[in-house]
Amino acid sequence: MSIPFLKGHGTENDFVIVPDPDNALDLTPAAVAVLCDRRAGIGADGVLHVVRSAAHPEAKGMAADAEWFMDYRNGDGSIAEMCGNGVRVFARYLQHAGHVTEGDLCVATRGGVKKVHIAEDGDVTVGMGRARLPEGDVTVSVGDRTWPARNVNMGNPHAVAFVADLTDAGDLHTPPPFSPPSAYPEGVNVEFVVDRGPRHVAMRVHERGSGETRSCGTGACAVAVAAARRDGADPTVTGTPATYTVDVPGGRLVITERPGGEIEMTGPAVIVATGEIDAEWLENAAR
Repeated sequence: MSIPFLKGHGTENDFVIVPDPDNALDLTPAAVAVLCDRRAGIGADGVLHVVRSAAHPEAKGMAADAEWFMDYRNGDGSIAEMCGNGVRVFARYLQHAGHVTEGDLCVATRGGVKKVHIAEDGDVTVGMGRARLPEGDVTVSVGDRTWPARNVNMGNPHAVAFVADLTDAGDLHTPPPFSPPSAYPEGVNVEFVVDRGPRHVAMRVHERGSGETRSCGTGACAVAVAAARRDGADPTVTGTPATYTVDVPGGRLVITERPGGEIEMTGPAVIVATGEIDAEWLENAAR
């Protein structure tokens, strides 16, 4: 037997896409990890398991609002609440497969139903919901250096630290230590950020469960929110939308926060290949 798959990326945050409308596949954490292995598998930052909402126990309650559920898994096989770049690539896959056309659609995620717009120019905009800003001081460290960080939750947790140079982040292969431990009991995505110009920043990120990635959509949103608060441009206070350009190693994202708190992320999404996974290999490799 073989299992169809596709490979796609959003600003080089790359994914193995596994279409499974009826939720018939048992994608164990070990199977996901080996698929994402860049030497022994296909290689990716995560897996986009494409399932009809009505067929998945975690998404049945969203089926009336969104036909498709993004069952997202990190590269180590763990489950994630949300992945902003993943939603864009997920939407591009639905268009590629003929399930949707240009225009508006909704995608169910563990972080709720996300509104998506596929533009004629190929960019995809995702409504990322609202940021939560938990109170309390947080710090992150690399080696013997420590920085204050802004705690931002985009459906998943982020610690945003503004630094003088992106090399300050080190190699980001391992999770940067943070304090206090109670701030992120299940781990955290850590963004290191520098200014490039007015409302223009650049970032590197350690994604929880994946290591350093070329891009992180929810992370870019968290960075824009933290920068707006730092710059005195909080749209919920000023009544004016705040738009930030966020450069990531894999490209560029544009983040807009509306006065009502809603955040939109716009960027590219690309399908680069299709193929088949050898089911016997996957079963043996995942043991």
